[in-house]
Amino acid sequence: MNLQQTATELARKYGLNTPVMARYVDLVAEVGEIGKELLVGSDYGAKDIEATGDMVKEMGDVVFSLALLASSLDLDLEECLQQNHRKISNAV
Repeated sequence: MNLQQTATELARKYGLNTPVMARYVDLVAEVGEIGKELLVGSDYGAKDIEATGDMVKEMGDVVFSLALLASSLDLDLEECLQQNHRKISNAV
């Protein structure tokens, strides 16, 4: 089972089914949480960023949210990544 399938199964198991727009808003909120952790980890820009334990948690939340958004849109994240790789490879 891949990451996207695992996230979708967890969402189904725990009743986390929501509309696509709610999935998008959740993803944006989770990305914002990473931003907050980057500020905290850098003492608000006063020092080099140090990874915090919460960054791991927030990064996982972003991946989970992205996987659920992709599933809600019937997109395969692996295929999305492969298309992106081809686009970047052709641009360089």
